[in-house]
Amino acid sequence: MAHMQISRGTSAWLLQAKDFLIEARRLKPGPARNELREVARVLREIAELEAESASGSGRAKTS
Repeated sequence: MAHMQISRGTSAWLLQAKDFLIEARRLKPGPARNELREVARVLREIAELEAESASGSGRAKTS
């Protein structure tokens, strides 16, 4: 089982994702557990996007 390492600069999104995953692990397999895992996945994506925009490495989309 993988463990998330949390540093001082960790985003609030990642901390929330970690909490959702901890709660999901307490539940038996099923829809409620899957929903918590999905929420955690989305929160990690938001944290990743936030980090990209903060670092200025995000690519501008052109039409």
